[in-house]
Amino acid sequence: MSLRPLLKASAAFRNGHGLRKAIQCNSFSTFASSQILGKELDGPSYSSKPSEPLSPKHVDLPEPLPKGQRKPLPTPLKVLIRRAKEEKTLNREAEQRVLHPPENGLLVPELIKVSHEVYQASITVRLGVSKLLNVLSVHTCRFCPEVHIGRLGHELRNCKGPKSGSRNALHVWIRGSVDHVVDPIDCFHLYDRVGNPRVSHNDMHQIPRIPAIVELCIQAGLDLKECPTRRRVHPVYIVAGQITDFEPSTPYHVKDLQVSNDFCLKELDLKEVSLLSNAQEIQQMGETTLEAWERMRVGAREIMKKYPVKTCGYCPEVQVGPKGHKVRMCKAPKHQFRDGQHAWQEATLDDLIPPIYVWHVRYPNGTTLKNELRKYYGKAPALVELCVQAGAPVPKEYESMMRLDVAMPALEEADIVA
Repeated sequence: MSLRPLLKASAAFRNGHGLRKAIQCNSFSTFASSQILGKELDGPSYSSKPSEPLSPKHVDLPEPLPKGQRKPLPTPLKVLIRRAKEEKTLNREAEQRVLHPPENGLLVPELIKVSHEVYQASITVRLGVSKLLNVLSVHTCRFCPEVHIGRLGHELRNCKGPKSGSRNALHVWIRGSVDHVVDPIDCFHLYDRVGNPRVSHNDMHQIPRIPAIVELCIQAGLDLKECPTRRRVHPVYIVAGQITDFEPSTPYHVKDLQVSNDFCLKELDLKEVSLLSNAQEIQQMGETTLEAWERMRVGAREIMKKYPVKTCGYCPEVQVGPKGHKVRMCKAPKHQFRDGQHAWQEATLDDLIPPIYVWHVRYPNGTTLKNELRKYYGKAPALVELCVQAGAPVPKEYESMMRLDVAMPALEEADIVA
């Protein structure tokens, strides 16, 4: 076997040609040696195919955005610019454009059933949470949005409310409600999502606001007597860049749309909710509520692929429809430069159904969470934590987030554990 390649590698490294040159010479010498010996050298074989990513043992929640920073765009800005240019070119070249559902005002047939399932799942979630709150306790801080599910509030010092320094950042707990587990995001109801997709600032007090998930189901095909909406029989077209509707419209007045904000909860009379008597019923209710929540999220994600949803890039405001409204109600930083209007962008599923993350309590009947063991605790959405404490099995997608595989040291051992 020739030793000349090895000598070249060592000389290159000594002469300062760099480590990369030496590695190249060494790799060539390994290949030459294997060719001379007529067999492959023992060792691991490397291929050009990428290896499969390993599942992480625990997942940390994304850090909150700094004050005044815009939310990241789900679709890259270059893709949005290219789409806008292509649409502008089509409107300029073609005299008449044929649109597809739901852009032409018609419904997507395969999503009508999904809209009914999502609506029923949302009703089941509210009903299940209201029943579980009669057995389990939900606490919220009086000075900040922190929520905790457990027998007693935790002792973690992370309060950022007014005068939190005088309390050593400790929370002041009060009893929570259903809205602290399932965050109700409201939006304006649209009677005609194609002909009049925007709500003006002067009509903000006349057009009702309903839950955004219900508005998404209505636009996808759900018919509610309390929420009238226009259903087209003939599609609309784009002629000379403008939407043209050949179907005669029924005149309506904005004042006629008198919708109660609690219409979607008409099946839920919280005062008459039956109490859960034994542990088996509590566990069954937790499993049913968790399955309905997952079904609601999966169905909403499927509907959002066809029916657009907009959100403000600086505040939690959401509007279901092809465009955002013109109501000047944004209170995010630097809203004065936008005259109080929202900076609309494409919404994600977490914008429509925001998960309220809470600390996971591994032993509900044990001691409260201590600030010294904070790094060993995991988090989970409030509804998932409520159902898990009721006896439902932990979903696999939240096992790493809840840090179930982390060994919990005793309080007196926290200082000596690495």
